[in-house]
Amino acid sequence: MSCGCKTSGDSAHSCGPKKTANGCENVNTCGNSYKLSVFDWLSNINNPAPNRCDFVEVRFKNDRKSFYKNVNNIPLHIGSVITVESSPGHDVGVVSLTGELVKIQMKKKKFSEESALKIYRQANQKDLEVWQEARKKEDGVKLEARKIAQRLGLEMKVTDVEYQGDASKITFYYTADNRVDFRQLIKDYAGAFRTKIDMKQIGFRQEAAKVGGIGSCGRELCCSTWLTDFRSVNTNVARYQQLSINPQKLAGQCGKLKCCLNYELDSYLDALSNFPSSSTTLETEKGKAFCIKIDVFKKKMWFAYVDSSIAWYDFDIDLVKKLISKNKRGEKTLPLEDLKQPEASTHTIDLIQENNVDRFEKKNRGNRNRNKQNNGQQGSQNQGQGQGQKRNRPEKNDRPERSEKTENPNAQSANQPRPQKQHPQQKAPVEKAVNNSDADKKPQSNPNKKKFKKRYPPKKDNNA
Repeated sequence: MSCGCKTSGDSAHSCGPKKTANGCENVNTCGNSYKLSVFDWLSNINNPAPNRCDFVEVRFKNDRKSFYKNVNNIPLHIGSVITVESSPGHDVGVVSLTGELVKIQMKKKKFSEESALKIYRQANQKDLEVWQEARKKEDGVKLEARKIAQRLGLEMKVTDVEYQGDASKITFYYTADNRVDFRQLIKDYAGAFRTKIDMKQIGFRQEAAKVGGIGSCGRELCCSTWLTDFRSVNTNVARYQQLSINPQKLAGQCGKLKCCLNYELDSYLDALSNFPSSSTTLETEKGKAFCIKIDVFKKKMWFAYVDSSIAWYDFDIDLVKKLISKNKRGEKTLPLEDLKQPEASTHTIDLIQENNVDRFEKKNRGNRNRNKQNNGQQGSQNQGQGQGQKRNRPEKNDRPERSEKTENPNAQSANQPRPQKQHPQQKAPVEKAVNNSDADKKPQSNPNKKKFKKRYPPKKDNNA
């Protein structure tokens, strides 16, 4: 029987419509395996050696793999579902590698041939049914196990649960910072699940590898796809690569430093071997200057004065070495501004804004306030124009022209009254008021003032 699926999947994953030898269409063979299988580049090459390899690599749930010996010489290939020896009972797994590459993998992982268990047979229909029924219970068992551990007050986290192929044993994978007392926990688990209990502690990186996810680079996590060994990563790796020590950027989903920081470390160390020390100070005629930044790719070093570190000056490493040798002879170098034109002071501001998390929010907030101010000014202008139209105030261009007799309006005498400034539209009602016979008895009234009083009545004085 064969499985058409060779890559990752989840616990509910089906291997497709390909039927097995027993006629099963939905054989759950992959489980939660996210690890990529080893590419068999010797599959199409005939082995000239008369003896063939009797060992095969078998994959179980998640990234758990082991090597088994084919004592019965069963014809197996990649994807075959087999029943293997276990303690107690038997387990069901999928063949992930055969041939000469198995010996190479066994040597790489330092697996002893004497400790290899046997392969019983190819899984029959009954084995597959029991296996699938046990796998369906894993999610519920995991939730119940977490509740029991929380009720007992244990500082641990149950990450994953794996049933054995014959459902005779359950393996609980957990993470914990300190040692955990399992005496009462195992008793409660055995009473609740009625089977043998096995507890295995894993690290936080192994937990992330089992859970899986997408990294900040946009790709699947390396630990869940191809990475098999977890090397230690410390903050010195980030310092060598001139990275800011920001835990939010350097930490992965496991809460530890990212494994990818080690990928380019060797290249950085080779490049930094030609650089002077980052703690180098230069004695100049203007004062001491210290190294503030290093660019490995451009092979440049930035220096600034100790007294004022606003202006930065970049130099090639060859020039820096010459300046250092000159200082060793007891001579002071020229000021930095004479050796190199300084960069704009905005370079430092850009670096500060680059590391600021709220830089986008501040920009948006400023634009929002600016838009509010512009809208307020436009509204006040429109309101002022509306009030001016209501009060019939004449604008400058609508004012009547001055008399031709007075060439200079400023030359009028102080006793002579100035002509009253009126709007052209207001001439008719003024002349009518002058011709009225009651003009001597009644003072002239402004029609606009009457309209204003009718439209906007005076406010009442509450103190009166």
